[in-house]
Amino acid sequence: MRVLGVDPGLTRCGVGVVEGVAGRPLRMVGVGVVRTPAESEAAERLVLIERGIEQWLDEHRPEYVAVERVFSQHNVRTVMGTAQASAVAMLCAARRGLPVALHTPSEVKAAVTGSGRADKAQVGAMVTRLLRLDAPPKPADAADALALAICHIWRAPAANRLQQLADAQRRTTASVRLPKGTR
Repeated sequence: MRVLGVDPGLTRCGVGVVEGVAGRPLRMVGVGVVRTPAESEAAERLVLIERGIEQWLDEHRPEYVAVERVFSQHNVRTVMGTAQASAVAMLCAARRGLPVALHTPSEVKAAVTGSGRADKAQVGAMVTRLLRLDAPPKPADAADALALAICHIWRAPAANRLQQLADAQRRTTASVRLPKGTR
């Protein structure tokens, strides 16, 4: 499984591609940051983010895209920019028919470090260890994008099993329906 993790942000949008399956060693395929000038208008910055993500999708051909779920912050301006960058990432994936998964920051931290309250340094250290890197990816947005991809790879098998069970239940319920006029 190859996953593009996206840590959305208007100034720095972390991107990282990880390949592997749950229970096996993972491999970093690529990591980076899509940057936009702070002095540019929001619409122009979103176009730059879209171009950057499209380049990553073209170059790395992921099967899934994992995006950090936007959570409530006290700074409305920051949350708006994060939400807009997140929407661009989801749009780019959807345009290509790629499944998108949203993971909360605490889910990602818990998956990678064992604690949903881990700090950025702990996440960076565990990403470095899990991917057998020489040093933590910089800036933290890049490490966070890799952590999102790792989280998705580890959580996807369980999520897929739950979806299969739900689908089977739906099919069973649909096949048991009584014909019209027999109720």
